[in-house]
Amino acid sequence: MRFAVTLAALTALTCSLVTSADPPAKNDPPVEQAPADPKAAKIVLIAGSNFFKAGEHEYVAGCAVLMDLLKQNPGVAPVLALDWPKKPETLAGAKAVVFFFDGAEKHQALKGDRVATVQKLMDEKAGLVQLHQTADYPKDFGDRARGWAGGAWEKGTGQRAHWVTEFDKFPDHPISRGVKPFKIDDGYLYQNRFVPEMKGVTPLLRTWNPKATAKPKDGQDVVAWAYERPEGGRAFTFTGAHLHASFAEEGYRRFLVNGILWSAGVEVPKDGAKVELDAAALPSYLKPPAKKP
Repeated sequence: MRFAVTLAALTALTCSLVTSADPPAKNDPPVEQAPADPKAAKIVLIAGSNFFKAGEHEYVAGCAVLMDLLKQNPGVAPVLALDWPKKPETLAGAKAVVFFFDGAEKHQALKGDRVATVQKLMDEKAGLVQLHQTADYPKDFGDRARGWAGGAWEKGTGQRAHWVTEFDKFPDHPISRGVKPFKIDDGYLYQNRFVPEMKGVTPLLRTWNPKATAKPKDGQDVVAWAYERPEGGRAFTFTGAHLHASFAEEGYRRFLVNGILWSAGVEVPKDGAKVELDAAALPSYLKPPAKKP
């Protein structure tokens, strides 16, 4: 009888340990968790925690997807931070930082002394990735932003709108490796302003508002680009990424992950990054909106 009780207790303890070791839910990813391998390239993804509309501007969910995709590639250690890292060690030694949050006056990188923090990363030749609205900066910060990323969207000259685009032409660049044509309904920031003569900028994706009567000029139709800073360091920007559902497209996923790897100085495989994902699992990354009291 005593043996039976002991066996039952051990079984319960084992079940408890197994349960506690279960991976976190996709919609509750670990935050600011230090990489297990200190030699891996640390990539810090900073996601806005504010809620917009279900499936739109899903910053946390989008970064959670990108983390799972990045983990499929060797030598990479993604780390998630909400709004901005709370721990000073989170950004230390980062090979790249990914911005995915609101832009303009709400831009997380422009609050307090964060500009100095970002500039320090740029001086250390860390990569910078801008997704969607994070390419939108106040006009008086435009030149500084272009120094970081090669281009920026500014109110007054830039435009934004939604339309469906099929991307099927890609330049000869590491970010294009293995990228299959993809079709997405997205919200683009276009008519961006770039560094003089677009020096160091490689346009990656072009599209133009089908309702516009004017024709694009001087790179106004560029919505994704790579940038090599003259002092060293890389940047990748894609001004789309409005809809969470776009991750269902393999070419879209690979394009973003390739861009992040390239920015971090990680060699992009000749066939592109691994980006396996069951599109049916995408909703599981979304958190239900908080119920109103």
